[in-house]
Amino acid sequence: MVPENSRHGIWSTPFVRRNTLRVSAVCSALGAFAVLSAGVAPNAPAADVQSKQWYLSAMKADEMWRVSTGKGVKVAVIDSGVKPDTPSLKGQVLIDEVPHAVAYGASKDYSGHGTTMAELIAGTGAGDGLKGIAPGVKIVPYRIVFDDLKDKRERQKTASSAEAIRAAADSDAKIINMSFGSPGDDSEEEAAVKYAWSKGKLMFAAAGNDGEVKSLVDYPAAYPYVVGVAASDENGTVAKFSDHGNYVDLASPGLNIPSWCDKTFGSYCTGKGTSQASAIASASAALIWSAHPDWTANQVLASLIDTAGRDWPEDKPSTYLGYGLIRPRKVLESRDFSPGAAATDPLAKENAAGVTGGSPSAAASASSQEAKKPAGGQTSAAGSSSDTSDNTTMWVALGAVAAALVIGGGVFAVIRSRRGV
Repeated sequence: MVPENSRHGIWSTPFVRRNTLRVSAVCSALGAFAVLSAGVAPNAPAADVQSKQWYLSAMKADEMWRVSTGKGVKVAVIDSGVKPDTPSLKGQVLIDEVPHAVAYGASKDYSGHGTTMAELIAGTGAGDGLKGIAPGVKIVPYRIVFDDLKDKRERQKTASSAEAIRAAADSDAKIINMSFGSPGDDSEEEAAVKYAWSKGKLMFAAAGNDGEVKSLVDYPAAYPYVVGVAASDENGTVAKFSDHGNYVDLASPGLNIPSWCDKTFGSYCTGKGTSQASAIASASAALIWSAHPDWTANQVLASLIDTAGRDWPEDKPSTYLGYGLIRPRKVLESRDFSPGAAATDPLAKENAAGVTGGSPSAAASASSQEAKKPAGGQTSAAGSSSDTSDNTTMWVALGAVAAALVIGGGVFAVIRSRRGV
């Protein structure tokens, strides 16, 4: 059995529950820390990869792109680095805009994770590569240390998450995507997050992928002013691996997502995780901000929350799906959409309450934990195939099983209107 508020189909139903996942690159040996959503199934040739991006049709990306492609918006991707010359990212990555102090290795992705996130956000689809939700966006990459960066010299030269966040805060990137996490807070990282918020940045982070073992509180997703993103499947159902707690603010597609298999960039695998969900949420925000360049980070986030798909009261967010499934299309299709006051923080209640739910790490304090874990990452092509959540979807809850069977992919379109993706 799963908690009732974790069962709602994000796309087909009005709202989705809050769930947070911290990304952990590679860490089966870390036990409970192995939050990586590594369900990678060997492969799909690149030529078929776009046909596997089910969420593009579910979110009606073609319709959104008629209004906005994210042009004029820069997204800082703090991750394992970004390979700028994959076919889908050529011309999309602004390596020259990375400050020298944190530039080491920014264009050398040591795991494939950061490049996947960049493509999910801004990929052009060229060369049969991934098509990003916001293909008009430009990516500014920042490389930090994840568990799978083993070389000691490389680790010493690579920026810390706090350094990268501060650098991104001082840039003209409007959005900061953090598809990583660790169970335990870090005072320097938290201070950097507060600094980025003071600079008007909108920050998204993976909620974490330990839900099936022992749901942990993942940071930076759990810090105030960071939007914790849970992962959902094609039916809008929260993933079993997605962490939960009051720090989960929104949900986004995170299962059966094409991702680079590894650092060789030889092929894509089927990945899953809150990492992917965070990247897609960041791209969705970029679409809205591009269409409304005069809005503040508060207003962009408020619009995503107001239009999120959910079937529970907006003033009582779910600990699995937060305020529900993102549905940016619902914002873009309304020319007169009212985003609320520019200075009003839509997560003021959560930010003031602090973190509840989930379990603290029993291993080490975050302050001593330098390496981060890609949340919802990919493993090698030989990894196990991703398993979908067996939670009851909203369609079933409504007794519309037959309709779901007939509609198939249409479920996302309906849910979309509910979740705002």
